[in-house]
Amino acid sequence: MAPTPTRDDKFSFGLWTVGWTANDPFGAATRPVLDTVEAVHRLSDMGAYGITFHDDDVVPFETTQRDAAERTRILDRLRKALQDTGMQVPMVTTNLFSHPMFKEGAFTANDRGVRRYALRKALLQMELGIELGAKTFVMWGGREGSEVDVAKDVHGALSRYKEAVDLLTTHIVEQGWDIRIAIEPKPNEPRGDILLPTVGHAIAFTHTLEHPHLVGVNPEVGHEQMSNLNFTQGIAQALSAGKLFHIDLNGQHGPKFDQDLIFGHGDLINAFTTVDLLENGFPGGGPAYDGPRHFDYKPLRTESTEGVWTSAEANMATYLLLKERALAFRADPRVQEALQQAQVTELATPTLAEGETLADLVADRTAFEDFDADASGARHGGQVRLDQLALEHLMGAAS
Repeated sequence: MAPTPTRDDKFSFGLWTVGWTANDPFGAATRPVLDTVEAVHRLSDMGAYGITFHDDDVVPFETTQRDAAERTRILDRLRKALQDTGMQVPMVTTNLFSHPMFKEGAFTANDRGVRRYALRKALLQMELGIELGAKTFVMWGGREGSEVDVAKDVHGALSRYKEAVDLLTTHIVEQGWDIRIAIEPKPNEPRGDILLPTVGHAIAFTHTLEHPHLVGVNPEVGHEQMSNLNFTQGIAQALSAGKLFHIDLNGQHGPKFDQDLIFGHGDLINAFTTVDLLENGFPGGGPAYDGPRHFDYKPLRTESTEGVWTSAEANMATYLLLKERALAFRADPRVQEALQQAQVTELATPTLAEGETLADLVADRTAFEDFDADASGARHGGQVRLDQLALEHLMGAAS
C-alpha cells in the first residue's frame, strides 16, 4: 500500500490536468467541464499542496480581455477556495497557444501585433501570480516554431524571444518581485519544430539574456523522452547548472506523440532514477532540488470524472512508492559497495589535485607515460550489479 500524501510532499497539479475534458484531434470531450473550486478542494483533500494554472484555465480568454468585473468575480472564487483549503500556487503560466491568433507563434510570431499582445497577456498573468504567491512563471512556447523552414527567420525569432524574456525579467527586477521564469522545452507538437526543443537548447538560451539568474528551465518527462533523450540526465544537467527552477512529471512511452501519462506509467526505471535524484541528490554531493513535485499529465480519455481523481491519486502514490524504493536503494550497504566498485563517487574528486597545474600533470609520468592503460581497460566496471540492485529495489525484491 502506498503512503498517504501530505502537504510536506509538495505535490502540485496543473488545473489543466484534472480539468482536461478529454477532447482530442479525433474526438469530442468525454467528460464535463470541471469547476475550478471543486478541483482545488478535491486535490486538497487528497493531500496535494498546490495548484498551478494558465490564465485561460481559470478566466475565459474573452472575459480577460473585455470584462474586468467578471474576471474579478471568477478570481475571487479562486482566492476563497485557496484560503479555505490552504492550498498554494507555486507556479503560474500563460496560454499563448490556444487562440487562433497564436497559430504562427506568440513571442516569436511574424506578426508584430501578436507579439505585443502576447507580452501584455504574459505580464497580466505574472502580476496575478505575484499576488497569489507564485515563485515561478513557466513559459511553454508550444507555438514558437514552424513547419516550413523558409517561413521563419530563426535568428529574428530568437532575438524576439530574447527581447520578450528580457523585458519581463527587467520588470521583475524593477518591481522587486520574488519570481523567476522557467522555460519549458519541447521538440514538436503542436508545431512541427518548436524553438528551444530540449533542456540543453533552453539552458544555452538563458545565457544570452540580460538577467540569466532569473531564467531557468521547467523540464517535462514526456517532452524530453519524445526526443529519445534521458530525462534523469536532462534534469541532472539543469540541476547542476543551477537552472532547475520547476519540473513537470508524467509518463511517456518513448519517441511518440506527447502522451501525458500518469507519472511512472511509462519508463518506470527512468521514473525511479528521477525520484532518486530529486529526493536523494547526486551520489557524490551537489545541488539539490527543493521545489514542487508537479504533475503535468492527462487522465485517460476512457475515464469518467471519478477516474480523474483516481489518476490524480495514482500520480502521488507512484511517486511516494518510488521515493520509498529510492531511499532503501541508497541505504543498502550492497549498493554503497557497488557504487564504490563502479567508482561512481570518484567523479566528485577533481582530476587535478588542489594546487596542481597543467604543467604538473604533464610532468607526472604516472598520468601518461607510466599509466597502465591495459590494466585500466581490463578493470571490472560493476555497472550490471548496480543496475540489477536498482531493479530489485524497484520491484520490492531486495533483501
